[in-house]
Amino acid sequence: MSDVALPGSIEPALRRGPDLDRGFHPLTGIIYLGVVGAALLFVAYSIYADVDATGTRVTSYLPFLMLFVALLIALGFEFVNGFHDTANAVATVIYTRSLPAHIAVVWSGMFNLFGVLLSSGAVAFGIVSLLPVELILQVGSSAGFAMVFALLIAAIIWNVGTWYFGLPASSSHTLIGSIMGVGIANALLRGRDGTSGVDWTQATTIGKALLLSPLFGFALAAVLLFALKTVLQHATPALFAEPKGDQPPPWWIRGILIITCTLVSFFHGSNDGQKGMGLIMLILIGTVPTAYALNRALPESQLKQFIVNSTAASNVIEKKGAGHNVIGNPRPAVTNYVAQRQINEGTYPSLAVLVRDISNQVTQYGSLAKFPADAVGNTRNDMYLVSEAIRFLMKDKESELSGDEVAILNAYKGSLDSATKFIPTWVKIAVAIALGLGTMIGWKRIVVTVGEKIGKTHLTYAQGACAEITAAATIAAADGYGLPVSTTHVLSSGIAGTMAASGSGLQWSTIRNIALAWVLTLPAAMIISGTLYLVFSRVL
Repeated sequence: MSDVALPGSIEPALRRGPDLDRGFHPLTGIIYLGVVGAALLFVAYSIYADVDATGTRVTSYLPFLMLFVALLIALGFEFVNGFHDTANAVATVIYTRSLPAHIAVVWSGMFNLFGVLLSSGAVAFGIVSLLPVELILQVGSSAGFAMVFALLIAAIIWNVGTWYFGLPASSSHTLIGSIMGVGIANALLRGRDGTSGVDWTQATTIGKALLLSPLFGFALAAVLLFALKTVLQHATPALFAEPKGDQPPPWWIRGILIITCTLVSFFHGSNDGQKGMGLIMLILIGTVPTAYALNRALPESQLKQFIVNSTAASNVIEKKGAGHNVIGNPRPAVTNYVAQRQINEGTYPSLAVLVRDISNQVTQYGSLAKFPADAVGNTRNDMYLVSEAIRFLMKDKESELSGDEVAILNAYKGSLDSATKFIPTWVKIAVAIALGLGTMIGWKRIVVTVGEKIGKTHLTYAQGACAEITAAATIAAADGYGLPVSTTHVLSSGIAGTMAASGSGLQWSTIRNIALAWVLTLPAAMIISGTLYLVFSRVL
């Protein structure tokens, strides 16, 4: 870092900032590469063990080669996510001298890992539901691989680009833009209106979370700092002071800052780590459906409840479709409804036939683990299709469902999702390692922006704690509702809020650049992913 004054600062950056240039011991690099190698071997062995447990005979290694490439790209996205987003969690503890930089990034990486391992999976499948249903049903085809490659590579390109320029852009924002780009490109390739390629209801819900969370972060952090100053400034003035040289803060302030950093890292892992999980599950379902299309570990008690819920749901749907019969394959009518969300005379009777067919198959085999290899993929697609159709029917005003009918259908949807929307433990471990290792690499660029270039004065202990508390609470709430939010934007806006509340002032050039990255992320990711999808769909 050069010895020059930052905009709005009084002292040169070299004297104000912490030591970020400490190198790692060569042994650290060897251990790091060893962990990477061990993780890849663990992934390969886990897939082998899962496939072997189904008794499937491997006749071609080409699908597994495609699987390995796709998994590398997916885990690469999580790795980039780690060094791109998690720098925000450690900026406050580094700039308040609560932890040395090299210890802070390892600590954050470790709790990112724990966050991923303990995540619920709700966010993972919330992201997946944005994808076009026809591509999800054909994820093992060339179009399915084109979709996965395009959206992941587009997200990596934009994340690496914004990281290179030190801009705290959002990985969540980027991934959602990439998904929307693929959806629109797929609709245009199929001769449909581009707007039909995206579930705009789900996109709007997620968009609101991404839009409102930074505003919420700014306001909450500002209010929290103002409340602390009102209550504690005279009693504990040290809390509102800047660090003195490289001297750490008092032990209790240091403890607060380390705890808040830990919480942000943990909740970042639990939210952001899930985004890659859903896509990895799509890849696994497409290439090795016998092992991953259905949750073979589902207990027998849940299967009995599945039959009960299926019967109740079938009665509701058949009553709605009374007077109409289905001749031939019911799937096109249900797929058409999910794609266009328009109820016609074939929607309910076709859906009723699918519900009965799924129930008959589950009853026939008695356990998901006993489903024959050639039936697993088709049954999973039927379950997914029915689940999505019910999700839209419950929101559709034209369906005219009563409260009791919605409750019955919702219970049945829950049974379907428990059979299809699951994440094996090894997937969580692989994503956790990728995100944790990414945290320890390349964090410096974003840390400098967050720590030095948002406010005109040095970050105080109270400002760092308020921003971190706000970020942790916002991400935890979003995780509970299954919504993705941007750690980057919440924390950056939280720091800006504390600077504004304390009268420190903001460096508007940085704020402008962050806002510009926020505005451009969605359209840029959509254009990149849409273009890549068009290319890959031709090549593959």
